[in-house]
Amino acid sequence: MLNLYQQYPQAPQAKQTLKFRLQAWMVNDGQKVVFVTLWSIAMAMVFALAYINYAVSDNFKTMRELFGTAPLSVARASALCLHACASIILFPVCRNVISLLRTTPLNSVIPFDDAIAFHKVTAWTILFFTIVHVGAHVVNYITLAQKMPENGNWAVQWFTNGPGYTGNIMLLSLLAIVGTAIKKVRRRNFEVFWYTHHLFIVFFGFWAFHGAFCLVQPDREPKCANAAAFWKYWVANGVLYLTERVLREWRGRESTIITKVVMHPSNVVEVQIKKPTCRTKAGQYIFLCCPEVSLWQWHPFTLTSAPEEDFISVHIRVVGDFTREFASKLGCDVSSKNPKSSSPDGDINRLLPRLMIDGPFGSASEDVFKYEVAMLFGAGIGVTPFASILKSIWYRMNYPTQSTKLTKVYFFWVCRDYQAFEWFQDLLKAIEDEDVEQYIEIHTYLTGRLKEDQIHNVIQNDEEGFEDAVTGLRAPTHYGRPNLDQIFSGVAHHHPETDVGVFFCGPKPLGRQLHLVSNKYTQPTREGTRFIYNKENF
Repeated sequence: MLNLYQQYPQAPQAKQTLKFRLQAWMVNDGQKVVFVTLWSIAMAMVFALAYINYAVSDNFKTMRELFGTAPLSVARASALCLHACASIILFPVCRNVISLLRTTPLNSVIPFDDAIAFHKVTAWTILFFTIVHVGAHVVNYITLAQKMPENGNWAVQWFTNGPGYTGNIMLLSLLAIVGTAIKKVRRRNFEVFWYTHHLFIVFFGFWAFHGAFCLVQPDREPKCANAAAFWKYWVANGVLYLTERVLREWRGRESTIITKVVMHPSNVVEVQIKKPTCRTKAGQYIFLCCPEVSLWQWHPFTLTSAPEEDFISVHIRVVGDFTREFASKLGCDVSSKNPKSSSPDGDINRLLPRLMIDGPFGSASEDVFKYEVAMLFGAGIGVTPFASILKSIWYRMNYPTQSTKLTKVYFFWVCRDYQAFEWFQDLLKAIEDEDVEQYIEIHTYLTGRLKEDQIHNVIQNDEEGFEDAVTGLRAPTHYGRPNLDQIFSGVAHHHPETDVGVFFCGPKPLGRQLHLVSNKYTQPTREGTRFIYNKENF
């Protein structure tokens, strides 16, 4: 086992110039920053060109005289930006398309693994231009009421005429969607987020004829030919998204059988499933629905089974309403101090619920086999994608059917509760026993405090045998958080001139630290080590 905790010279880091740091930063962040920058520039150009068109075009002289140049141009320019956003907002959540595209050379140019992040960026862009659009039209309605008082004050027109009431319904729907999608609300009550997010049907539905009332009319005929042009922007990604939803329903109704349920410590339930039509790769994830809990809720879970196995499995931590109810339907008592496993053919004669599965879908962890050296960081239940990868590596070592580029894997698992290490204890032991050349290095970290009796037990077992008292592995458990600087400097020392894939699944604070350290120790030269940071996104 290589010593990753020795202090190695960090001369390349000390001599970093601004250019060197920028090059290192571009390795992990450049692709995303360039993409978002281009998106921002595109939106600014669309707004500017539309503003100029409505401000100087001889086809809108009457409207400029009625509303004023600035309010009219701002309202129409922001509307065009909203149409541009509507043309792409659904693409990032078309997971089948994203999974397909990330396997193409385009993945080196477009960060498809950050598709959900781009979906959020587009959503915030929609909210921004909606506020601009609404503000400009409030001014327009006030102006209209002053010049045409016979139609009532601006508030009456705002809530009664076509553009007004359709726009208000759209605004309320959008605010509800955005408000419940905020992380704190979404994590606290996923069901509210999930159902409220489907107000996009109302939002797009009213948008389809919001412009048909032709509030802003050009001077020349046809005066309202393009008033209801929303469908032209939305149709491509809308049809694609609807196809994805139909495909989900079709795949969800394919034969799926639960073959085994295991209740692990720390309220983690393992579900083994057989679905003959499901073909997976290591590191992928699926969406799971249990109709007996909720017919409409689909939740993402990382696969913990390897492609070489004849079943698929997921490990689910019971922390919310859905997972708790699902565990109950599976026959698991999460409050029990002595959890049991169940199986349709076992001692417990229980009718297990029906499952619907959509997927599998590609993820960042799927790319682990593209590197010579990989560093896998899992925190708590975030270890699940790496269980699939480690299993696949184990099968490739013992039953080789295909070559692999990987020559070294460093696996780091950080847990607060020492019982959590029991989730994949058998797998890790098997890897240690079979891996005589130390192809995989296992490093476990326990960050939670031990009770007094647990401390005595650890001391006693450490004195009696060669296995670690906490994990039962030959590799010792480290107490406290991992020293990332020592780890990364050690890997850089042992693997010069190498691209090292850094894969992470877990809480954001640790992810941010890994991201920063990956940039810090990346040496973007031919002789240097480059750490390529990859994070799981659902």
